Amino acid sequence: MKQVKPIIFTIDDDPQVLRAIRSDLRKKYREEYRIISTDNPKEAREALRELKNQNAEIALFLSDQRMPELDGVSFLNEAKTIFPKAKRVLLTAYSDTQAAIQAINEVQLDHYLLKPWDPPEEKLYPVIDDLLDDWHASHRPLFQGLRMIGFQYAQLSHELKDYLAGNLFPYRWLDADQDKDAQILMQENQLGVEDLPALILEDGSILRRPQKVEVANKLGLPTTAKAELYDTVIIGAGPAGLAAAVYGASEGLKTLLVEKHAPGGQAGTSSRIENYLGFPNGLSGSDLARRALSQASRLGAEFLTPAEVAGIQIADHQKVLRLQDGKEIIAKSLVISTGVNYRQLETKGLQSLTGRGVYYGAASTEASACENRPVYIVGGGNSAGQAAMYLSRFAQSVHILIRRANLSSTMSAYLIEQIAATPNIEVEPFSEIVEAIGEEQLSSLKIRNNKDQNIREESAAAVFIFIGAKPYTDWLPEEIIKDEKGFIKTGTSLNQDKAAQKQWPLERLPFSLETSVPGIFAAGDVRSGAMNRVASAVGEGAMSISYTHKYLTEI
Repeated sequence: MKQVKPIIFTIDDDPQVLRAIRSDLRKKYREEYRIISTDNPKEAREALRELKNQNAEIALFLSDQRMPELDGVSFLNEAKTIFPKAKRVLLTAYSDTQAAIQAINEVQLDHYLLKPWDPPEEKLYPVIDDLLDDWHASHRPLFQGLRMIGFQYAQLSHELKDYLAGNLFPYRWLDADQDKDAQILMQENQLGVEDLPALILEDGSILRRPQKVEVANKLGLPTTAKAELYDTVIIGAGPAGLAAAVYGASEGLKTLLVEKHAPGGQAGTSSRIENYLGFPNGLSGSDLARRALSQASRLGAEFLTPAEVAGIQIADHQKVLRLQDGKEIIAKSLVISTGVNYRQLETKGLQSLTGRGVYYGAASTEASACENRPVYIVGGGNSAGQAAMYLSRFAQSVHILIRRANLSSTMSAYLIEQIAATPNIEVEPFSEIVEAIGEEQLSSLKIRNNKDQNIREESAAAVFIFIGAKPYTDWLPEEIIKDEKGFIKTGTSLNQDKAAQKQWPLERLPFSLETSVPGIFAAGDVRSGAMNRVASAVGEGAMSISYTHKYLTEI
């Protein structure tokens, strides 16, 4: 992260005096501080708002007292509301010392300096040095980057936080209800409730209730394909899609990776993957996604996000992708690696509270809001276990609700052992939610023990749901054959399907990962019969490129 110098801000309506104080300040402090000066009070007010938006740090204000438009005490009082931690110095003539003394109480003035201050080595620098030393003693550097203002339990805020985190953009969350900085920024920029969530960029510009595409454009993510024709387009940037992009680009194919949300898929939300080959200490899903995306980009693959494919049109040897925004992409071959979504529970109250205490998947962006409060997890797979371990670092207690007697048949042994050794995690067998309760946010859950049918109500800060897997395949054309659960059939399973045999147009049989349409492959969890492991998804992504090469030699 770049280092930004703190600011010494000075204002005086006398140009000659302003030049003198600016010259003396720069001579002594320019190596460590930015010196900003103005002779116009209106310009100074506007500058304060812009600097606040840019997340600048002002160490010290130095203001002249006698200015016709705005006296120094009034300016420092306004500045205090925007930059309350900055030191405040009044520059006065001898006749204004009484006003300076009164200002010590009115605006918590730190010091007043009499004109002239020559020589500065005796009358200016020692005072400024002491004040800057005091400021540094209590100073904590501000986060330099994106800031988001919103309401903790607003669905749009959750969606934007999830998008930024998923695309590996660090940001600072400012709660509009509780954070003083949020309230200052809202007041200075005339932001109302209807404008939230608002994203403040590093240059100080503000996006009000932005859509993902708007955010992507502002942050430099590509949202439009560069080429007219690609050797292969990979749809979905989970582990399988990322692996396909790496191998496709490294082997010289014109490769495009299209993702509707963020790289990593479900694996990308995992707080810790500990059974992936080559990482003995484990790694987070976001770290895996970051490494893979960097690798694919370095090798020449394009990455398009957010971009959602709405349909595929098959024309001879070309596949035309139609995006939700109406744009089209043409490819010789496709790899479908769209993965799966968690199934939604139809339980009473959950739908209306989704994004406001009810979350599907890990939602690690909400973990800090659960600090010292009870949270619940529904599901007994590895993703649920990884989420439980992560949340246990924040929550007062983590309750894993499962319908089975134990976790042994659904979760890896290493995770079961970790959960058993974590004192604030409790596994509750034979249990399910029968109702979620809350108005603006989740407040409690009604939980039934299916063994004795007893129903109890428990306070809950959040519930994270990891149940079942629904493939993201509803958008695919009929030519691509799926099984009864919606997973894409490939290779051997197609050879056993009479309808697929009649449809298949080539003399050869489908390749192992090839769908019922030649040149369209499926890899990872979206494929019927997949292993549902990160390593196997990565392997299938790599294999799909090998088959893509074979297909391209035929056309």
